[in-house]
Amino acid sequence: MNKIIFLLIAFFFYCFSLLGQEQHWSLQQCIEAGKKNSIAIKIQQLDIKKAQKEHNSVGNQFLPTVSFTGNQSYNFGSTINPSTNGRESSNIQNDNFNLNAQMSLLDFKAIANAQKSKIAIELSKETLKIVENEYQLQILESYYQTLFTQELLKIQEEQFKNSEFNLERVKKEVDIGSKSKSDWYDMQLSFAQEEKRILETKQLLLYQKKQLFQLINIENTAIEAVLLNVLIETTFSQTITIDNNPKLRYAKLNYESSLADAKIERANNLPSLISFYSFSTFYFKTLNRLNVQTVDFGKQIKDNKNQQVGIQLDIPVFNGFRNSKRLSALKIEAEKTRLLIEQETLKVKNQIDLENQNKQNYIKLSAKLQEMKGFAEVSFRSSQAKFSTGIIDAVVFSTVKNQLLTTAYDWLKNQLQVKYVDQKIALLKGEMY
Repeated sequence: MNKIIFLLIAFFFYCFSLLGQEQHWSLQQCIEAGKKNSIAIKIQQLDIKKAQKEHNSVGNQFLPTVSFTGNQSYNFGSTINPSTNGRESSNIQNDNFNLNAQMSLLDFKAIANAQKSKIAIELSKETLKIVENEYQLQILESYYQTLFTQELLKIQEEQFKNSEFNLERVKKEVDIGSKSKSDWYDMQLSFAQEEKRILETKQLLLYQKKQLFQLINIENTAIEAVLLNVLIETTFSQTITIDNNPKLRYAKLNYESSLADAKIERANNLPSLISFYSFSTFYFKTLNRLNVQTVDFGKQIKDNKNQQVGIQLDIPVFNGFRNSKRLSALKIEAEKTRLLIEQETLKVKNQIDLENQNKQNYIKLSAKLQEMKGFAEVSFRSSQAKFSTGIIDAVVFSTVKNQLLTTAYDWLKNQLQVKYVDQKIALLKGEMY
């Protein structure tokens, strides 16, 4: 019994220690988890499988079709006797059996349909890439917004240590009479304001973490222990091509699909050649004549068999201009999809150009922010010394400390924004994880 109790206690402390451990998550881990759990991606993967199943190759289009037909009928009154082909007043049971085979030898429409169904598979694949790309952009945005707040909290908590030290020191100085109680009240107010800011940042960080993990469809009960990685390596190429952008590739495939539609419609004006084979036989029995002997079923089936083989050429001559009108409409649709390629290309280029401009702005701003951060650090150290000697009051010192916090966060956020833009541009180019 004591051994069981000891094991239960040990297991409890083990689980408790695991809950208290930090969970490090990188951007790549979030994207991989999201792609694995995304319902939209799973749906699109099924659409690809469906398109693959619906695809018929050119060879498959020309495979023969075979059908068998059997029917039984009863004729009453004046009917035609199948053995004489003469009309007589009899009740006759008639059983017919037909085996038909047909194979296309030349069918331009079948060829065009095979090409279009092949393009449909590629369209489904590009749709999946579009879903993945947009999903990764959402994760990227959510990840960095959370990361900004996480790093702000670190700076606030680091500076809060200084506030705790100063609050305790001022309290002691007030107790011995070297500082007035007004300084103590000012410090208490400043300290409470910092506690409030830290609490608000923690609440915002927890909310953003929940948003991120909801986005990647992971239920994380230890969300407060999650720590996002700051050092994110960028391994994307520096090429300027946008050919891999999934929306652009989809637009190009959609243009090819519209051309295939025009080929299918044009094929309606072209000849087709079909070969066919037919085998048939029948059995009959007179029902209302007792003195008539019915030939055996097997013998009738054998004696009444008939075979037919042939080739059918179908040449369209006139269809009331319906095909030509539909073909003209499809040509206009094809031109429309071609213009959509240009529109999508321009849209992607403009978006990448704006992001590059953002990146240049962040880089140019970085030197100035670093300079301001250096000034703020020097000013803080000087103000700390002045505050310790009573030259400045708590209000002025709090203002200087807030300036240091702001400049430190602005500089760090600027560095992270450069990385964020780099990865966003890579995703816009189609360089996905």
